[in-house]
Amino acid sequence: MDKLALITRNTEEIVTKEELEALVNSEKQPTAYVGYEPSGKIHMGHVLTVNKLLDLQQAGFKITVLLADVHAYLNEKGTMDEVQKIADYNKRCFIALGLNEKNTNFVLGSSYQLSSEYMLDVLKLARTTTLNRARRSMDEVSRNSEDPKVSQMIYPIMQALDIAHLGVDVAVGGIDQRKIHMLAREGLPELGYKAPVCIHTPILPGLDGKKMSSSKGNYISVDDSVEDMKKKMKGAFCVEGEVKDNPVLALFKYHITPRYPDIVIKRPEKFGGNLQFSSYEALEADFAAKALHPMDLKTAAAEYMNEILEPVRKLMVAK
Repeated sequence: MDKLALITRNTEEIVTKEELEALVNSEKQPTAYVGYEPSGKIHMGHVLTVNKLLDLQQAGFKITVLLADVHAYLNEKGTMDEVQKIADYNKRCFIALGLNEKNTNFVLGSSYQLSSEYMLDVLKLARTTTLNRARRSMDEVSRNSEDPKVSQMIYPIMQALDIAHLGVDVAVGGIDQRKIHMLAREGLPELGYKAPVCIHTPILPGLDGKKMSSSKGNYISVDDSVEDMKKKMKGAFCVEGEVKDNPVLALFKYHITPRYPDIVIKRPEKFGGNLQFSSYEALEADFAAKALHPMDLKTAAAEYMNEILEPVRKLMVAK
């Protein structure tokens, strides 16, 4: 797989593909980052962007992971002490998932976001950003979007400026980050910074078919036990023949098939024996045609996900 194909696979949107191609073909090593708000368990929705950072790393990018403790504090996720403890836990999870410290730069937001230079830029960007624009940018990620605090309006302005102050070429995030990234692309050049290329990943459906969220409990955590995984997969929303908003199929598309080129669905001989697929598209087609039963799909998903997460469990226990 060539570099561009690797970077663009399983993405929702690239802004812009032409700019990304220019970065890939440049002589200078390009850089990319994701900012993670330390606010709870790392779930498979977060791992979508981790997967993309690993793809970018393989394509030759230098990677930065922002542990956004100040953002979490502004978004009412706890005291600074509480969110910094969660940030340390999150960092260990990311390392266990493959973003090791040898080739990934981990940065705590408070290490630079409280500097006078950064805060002056916050004020400058605030002068050119309307309240409506800030609120629209924050709606998707706000803890309390119905009655937001002023601090939450500062959040997207800071996130835009993180891209500039970290000096990265590419901002990676879920498609729910799009409005914030567009604010960065439009606002940063006015302050003398370059506009970032933006890579957006899809939103992974939760086990109930809705958006995966730690607060809703409909997620798979990276440190779930083997039995937890089996139990969660057994109860996952998965209607026979239905592809849309199917969380089990989503696990195969975004987490399993990128790691396993050949997928085996184990079945008793009396039910036709094992099925083998060399692509996600073939697996989805069989499921849509009702040639693959939901329970067989769920059982296979639990087995593969437990294989993927076993190294994470081991490293987390070792710590």
